Amino acid sequence: MNIFKLEEYLAKYEFTAPYLLCCSDAESFSMQEVLALANNEEKLLWQNLTLGYTEPQGLPLLRKGIASAQYHSLQSEHILCFAGAEDGMFCALHTLCEEGSHVIVFSPCYQSLLEIPVEKGAEVTEIVLKEENEWKIDLTELRAALKKNTKGIIINFPHNPTGQVITQQELQDLVDLCKEYDLWLFSDEVYRLLGKPNESWSNPAAEIYNKAISVGVMSKAYGMPGLRIGWIACKDTNLLKKIEYVKHYTTICNSAPSEILALIALRNQEVILARNNKIVSGNLLLLDDFINKYSALFSWVRPEGGCVGFVNYKGSESVDDFAQRLVRDKGVLLMPASIYSHTSNHFRIGFGRKNMGQALDRLIEFIR
Repeated sequence: MNIFKLEEYLAKYEFTAPYLLCCSDAESFSMQEVLALANNEEKLLWQNLTLGYTEPQGLPLLRKGIASAQYHSLQSEHILCFAGAEDGMFCALHTLCEEGSHVIVFSPCYQSLLEIPVEKGAEVTEIVLKEENEWKIDLTELRAALKKNTKGIIINFPHNPTGQVITQQELQDLVDLCKEYDLWLFSDEVYRLLGKPNESWSNPAAEIYNKAISVGVMSKAYGMPGLRIGWIACKDTNLLKKIEYVKHYTTICNSAPSEILALIALRNQEVILARNNKIVSGNLLLLDDFINKYSALFSWVRPEGGCVGFVNYKGSESVDDFAQRLVRDKGVLLMPASIYSHTSNHFRIGFGRKNMGQALDRLIEFIR
């Protein structure tokens, strides 16, 4: 496989740069904070936990908790847990994609969504989302890209890195197209419920289409990437079993302590999401003021979901040079569009952390 540009970039800077202004996750929680939310049943589960192997599908209580917290019509048998979303993406796309098949991917995107199908020998059509279209899917362009051997479409909303969402009608139109051509729909939904869309949140794809796969994780909206707990949701239990067979060759099972902590968090979803959404809303107001004040240098399509946005840098130098000077001189890390193999002069900015205001102040010092 090709080098994972995003992970390589973060590995270089994430633990040395003091101000991470490109983070894609919400403010994290300490174990003490999570355990303080536990009820008596969960406290007993934690205290009596043994550090043995866990069930490959995921702890039954956890799968039930995921179904209850994230979905209305799905049950625990429709959930398969993984060691993070990346593990789930790998196993699911490794199962779906095959040599001679064709899939459509929208970019810019998380590199796994593009690389894994290529590695499996699938033909991949990459459709570039356009800023002038508010980074939304153009169904006419999508329909034109379909081929006789098209097996599936891969989407990600709320979108990384633009922060745009898909409305219920837009998702339904996409599902109708998939039904028309009997296609799989792979939907990366790891930022769902973080942010404030102009319309209400659309349903998870797996709830409205039998051949849809929804990806979720504790890392992004919940702010708990250290748990390494993710999941795949799908009504097709036969497909889930095939995906599980691939997992037997990767992580086998999840961390037992992480499963209990994730269960506690999911059962206290309202408290956790309320805190993280408050941080995101406050930081967005700061960024609104920043974009307006420095409009000669920066512009964006304001994000509706998640905690990242894609900012257009209008300066005379390349955004890569701008980001390099910024992290060198002020210790503030941005993520240039080139990390997404995107040729524009954009950068990803993250606004899910409490200290975003401090990082933004140092960016302002730099551009002044």
